[in-house]
Amino acid sequence: MASTPFPIREAGLEGVRSNHPKKELFAILTTDGNALLSHLSFLYGEAAARNAFEGLSALMDRYRPQIPVPASSGLSQRDAILITYGDQVRQPGVPPLQSLAAFYEDHLKGVVSGVHLLPFYPYSSDDGFSVVDYRRVDPALGAWGDVRRLGRGFRLMFDAVINHVSEGSAWFQAFLRGQPPYKDYFIVVDGQPDLSRVVRPRTLPLLTRFSTASGEKSVWTTFSADQIDLNYANPQVLLDILDTLLFYVAQGAEFIRLDAIAYLWKEIGTACIHLPQTHRVVQLFRAVLDRLAPHVQLITETNVPHAENISYFGDGFNEAQMVYNFALPPLVLHTIGAQDAQAITRWAASLRLPSDRVTFFNFLASHDGIGVTPAQGLISAAELDAVAERVIAHGGLVSYRSDPDGSHSPYELNINYFDALSDPKSDEPLQRQVERFVAAHAIMLALVGVPGIYFHSLFGSRSWLEGVALTGRNRTINRQKLDLAELEAGLADRRSMRSQVFSRLALLLEARSSHPAFHPHGSQRVLSMDPRLFAVLRTSPDGGQSVLCLQNVTPGPVLARIDPGSLPFDHGKPLVDLIAQKTYERDQIQNMSLSPYQVLWLAS
Repeated sequence: MASTPFPIREAGLEGVRSNHPKKELFAILTTDGNALLSHLSFLYGEAAARNAFEGLSALMDRYRPQIPVPASSGLSQRDAILITYGDQVRQPGVPPLQSLAAFYEDHLKGVVSGVHLLPFYPYSSDDGFSVVDYRRVDPALGAWGDVRRLGRGFRLMFDAVINHVSEGSAWFQAFLRGQPPYKDYFIVVDGQPDLSRVVRPRTLPLLTRFSTASGEKSVWTTFSADQIDLNYANPQVLLDILDTLLFYVAQGAEFIRLDAIAYLWKEIGTACIHLPQTHRVVQLFRAVLDRLAPHVQLITETNVPHAENISYFGDGFNEAQMVYNFALPPLVLHTIGAQDAQAITRWAASLRLPSDRVTFFNFLASHDGIGVTPAQGLISAAELDAVAERVIAHGGLVSYRSDPDGSHSPYELNINYFDALSDPKSDEPLQRQVERFVAAHAIMLALVGVPGIYFHSLFGSRSWLEGVALTGRNRTINRQKLDLAELEAGLADRRSMRSQVFSRLALLLEARSSHPAFHPHGSQRVLSMDPRLFAVLRTSPDGGQSVLCLQNVTPGPVLARIDPGSLPFDHGKPLVDLIAQKTYERDQIQNMSLSPYQVLWLAS
């Protein structure tokens, strides 16, 4: 897409030179700046850190008056984020972001609290993740005013695609010309060092050859030849990216998703994933935002095994406030497909958070596929193979990555989540398929964290195989853009899949938002019951209110045996199902039959 590329500043970063006298600077260093200087020193050494700190101080001074005051701060049980492209819904002659805002205002008030706008910047490939200009809205989508309109009704999450930039960005074009300071903004690999330990998320080459003003160079490209990794060993790059993050905050972002953050720092001879320097960069981001915009939450996106994933919580106070719960999507697929909740019960019972300031970002589907790696070790290889085989049998695809030994292994499953659960070729009644889909989401919504729901999940889409044929990319299967009139017609037809899925999920979301036991910083106790049931007791942060969540994961009835005396409920009151608003006396729940895929959320 044509666009004005990243702006070039001839003398380096605009405004990074501090006007602080030296004595004033050292006063800052010994008070508020200690943590910032410590992070910079770890990354760059003492001398370079002091220079970078001067630039950072000026940057913070410049943005301090631009930070908006949020309507609300912190999280609550009312928070749920819808994940969407900026042009997810289209209508003739209207900028897509305007159509999206109008659709949200008409259909989603009280259903979700926020919107994760997938990259809406000018880009050159990868459906937005090869960013040409971090600071512009793609003119094909609309303008910053359209983004701010969305922000008036919903909390905004922006993508920070900061591991790499597009080949077409002004930064990389200046690098090719050898223009300072950009000649050091990217990672040039000389000779033929041993890169066999580098962890690869894709099968494409790690290095790409480019013709530059000083000859051909091999440049680091983790994800594709059009996604050029930034060189964070250069402190000027870090400052430029901090400038970008603060710009997003000034535009109203309350959540910032750190895309592919695990690969940020490179050291030849290492795996180049989860390096200590990467964690320090995240800690620096957090420290800066805590000072200028404490209402902003960082969310790390690291599609890796669970133990590695949660390392981005840091000590519970110094890194991300949320991490994507990548183990959840494949575990739920296994649970529903195998009609067995034992594995997810064991895993959920093992979950621990390092503080009451952090929580999970729970999701089942997104614009990407369903990661395989996060489930390894949580279910057996045979069980994981069975999940993949069901996906393929249901019309889905498998994407592969390169392993250090040169082999390829499955990386993600590409399919719409509804089709992953129900075979589109089956003659099974639609109502049963919808019940199965809702059951999967009820597990996700019951767990501690903030739920993220993909647009195509909330509105009952199916796999878009025609899109894969058009683009040749597996991930297109779940990235179809929708005509607004057709979407609204589907929602208006109560017999349609779209209407049935949306109404059922909206009911769950509304029930969840009504009770403080679902607060993202509340507690959960996972109960071991019949293996066909998933059961979790959620309790509010103050310990005063609880909800018992029961989920039948099978297409048959299941008897739940519950000891009411073991539950923290008021023994003098009946229990109410938050979803159906049905009342149960205490003796009724001791032996309760749950119908196929039934969801039951009981509160006193």
